[in-house]
Amino acid sequence: MAELSQQSSLHWEAALAAAQAAMAHARQLDIKVHVAVVDRAGLELAYLRHNDAFLHSADIARDKAYTAAGFGFPTSAWLGILEANPAMRLGFPQRPRLVVFGGGLPVLVHGQCVGGIGVSGGSEAEDEACARAGLRAIGLESD
Repeated sequence: MAELSQQSSLHWEAALAAAQAAMAHARQLDIKVHVAVVDRAGLELAYLRHNDAFLHSADIARDKAYTAAGFGFPTSAWLGILEANPAMRLGFPQRPRLVVFGGGLPVLVHGQCVGGIGVSGGSEAEDEACARAGLRAIGLESD
């Protein structure tokens, strides 16, 4: 008989709360951003944007969330990983939707990745600060 695995899922209401908190933090920083929150499969649960935020930041936020959920670590960690491995440095950035700069964080519950949050529109540090604010709003921290 086949065994079934039980995995936790990020609820859409938590995703929306995280996105709203990220947007509020961006307002405090006086930046306009796009925020995407995805489940562990990389499927969008929540998306918000400020009026007049950069157009291209929409897809970047989604891809940051997708990348963080897919690998279970912050998108900002990719630079160090790629520096250490020339073959990965050539191949991985060619992958569609892979983002190798800051602003995407995994949503981790008891060490299990249940989703990702991506923010785009400010600097890498500002985007990541907004994503962290989103996680804090749902009672989570990132590493």
